[in-house]
Amino acid sequence: MPMNDAQKAQMQAGKGFIAALDQSGGSTPKALSLYGVMPDDYDGEAAMFQAMHDMRARIILADDFTSQKVIGAILFERTMDAQINGKPVAQLLWEDRGVVPFLKIDKGLEEKAQDVQLLKPMPDLDTLLARAVEKGIFGTKERSVIHEANQAGIDAVVAQQFEVAKQVCAAGLVPIIEPEVNIQSGSKAEAEEMLARSLLAHADTLNADQQVMLKLTIPEEAGLYDGLSGHANVLRVVALSGGYTTDEACARLSQNSQMIASFSRALTEGLNVAMDDAAFNAALGANIDKIYRASVG
Repeated sequence: MPMNDAQKAQMQAGKGFIAALDQSGGSTPKALSLYGVMPDDYDGEAAMFQAMHDMRARIILADDFTSQKVIGAILFERTMDAQINGKPVAQLLWEDRGVVPFLKIDKGLEEKAQDVQLLKPMPDLDTLLARAVEKGIFGTKERSVIHEANQAGIDAVVAQQFEVAKQVCAAGLVPIIEPEVNIQSGSKAEAEEMLARSLLAHADTLNADQQVMLKLTIPEEAGLYDGLSGHANVLRVVALSGGYTTDEACARLSQNSQMIASFSRALTEGLNVAMDDAAFNAALGANIDKIYRASVG
């Protein structure tokens, strides 16, 4: 079985979850501070990103970070271009850990309009996608945000996401469409109902060879996205943690049997740079096990 077919099979039916290791420039200082690396501990952007890479490498090389429980991982562009133990990261993930590599491709969010934040323009996307293919990346991830139940805004988010998704599919990759619903939204349940309808309508426009994944906030109504998970063009529906604690995210996820996790903050909760390897691996292993159990239900 060629590598991409094996990766597709793992993403479609594998038991486990997708690790989100894709914090970018704006969220890196916060992610590092939660890990115990403060702004005073590094001098300049290059040093900051190196500290972040060291953290990610430590996670990827940890005992429990294998396809037994982690079936995929989303990388930041700098991580895709880097190496761990002298090996390109995407190659190491698949060959050594059995984990399918994805790439975060969005360039951040536009200012809020119509209660949503669209993707910023990505003028060099085709070039980035070609590089991703060369480096053995299986799929991409692109994140928008929905703040309130505004049908026009939600339709704009979904239309833009599917436009990008078709460009990703044309490059031979599988896009993870991520229209996050803000967990603080005062109209979260209503927004999610609107989103589910819009996603289904757009999924119905895809050609047979256009496969997408969906990364969605865990819904207020359990099972809301079950219809999408069974759609012929949807490879998998995954859940983002959205700022929930690990325990709350896992409790909510366990009520949605057709979703698996794709967590970032919940995955790294409680990890600290000062931990020795045994303590680090134990803490990460406990998080991985908790998220895995919620994902396999």
